[in-house]
Amino acid sequence: MKRRTLVLSTAFAAVAVFAGGAALYGGRTDNAPSTPFVSNETLVRMHSPIIGPAAAPVTIVEFFDPSCEACRAFYPLVKQMMAQTGDDVRLVLRYTPLHDGSDEAVRILEAAKKQNLFEPVLEALLAQQPAWAVHGAPDLEKAWQIAAAAGLVEERARQDAVSSSVDSVLAQDVADMKANNVRQTPTFFVNGKPLTEFSPQGLYSLVASELEATKAGS
Repeated sequence: MKRRTLVLSTAFAAVAVFAGGAALYGGRTDNAPSTPFVSNETLVRMHSPIIGPAAAPVTIVEFFDPSCEACRAFYPLVKQMMAQTGDDVRLVLRYTPLHDGSDEAVRILEAAKKQNLFEPVLEALLAQQPAWAVHGAPDLEKAWQIAAAAGLVEERARQDAVSSSVDSVLAQDVADMKANNVRQTPTFFVNGKPLTEFSPQGLYSLVASELEATKAGS
């Protein structure tokens, strides 16, 4: 476990430098939610996108906004951490559409999920976020173009995006956002515990602690 912890720490340092300190904190105005602990019922829903092994013992829940610069910066950091931990960590994404146009971007992602293209479309939208997620004047047609370039069948996706099932997903995630006192993105929970030290190192430490606890209890 010591070797895994060392590798994980090194990966976090490398990705944090790549992402850039200013970007990591650009979307945040305060600390983690005041709720000390919440049940998984409002953190993980049946419809929630999952990246990583479904049965992983450590679950990172991220309330994220596809228009959020800090979410964009944290994404490769979390993916790198997951790559270094094998099958022990999974990421569950919850929609938190706080910026103008983010609800439409969420609909694109949900339509992509129906085509089994959630992850490539998500990564394309994040990679090209500056091109479409202009605060106050988002270019959603550009977002659709980016998604289509990632493989999304656009005609079908536009129909799926306005379906009642996607309406329900958005409504539930917004309700859970409020239930968990989420006021900014990204907001992280690890195995139900809120991240109280918002930083790459803080997230690493909480994940490492939960990894240690799962190993000790197995």
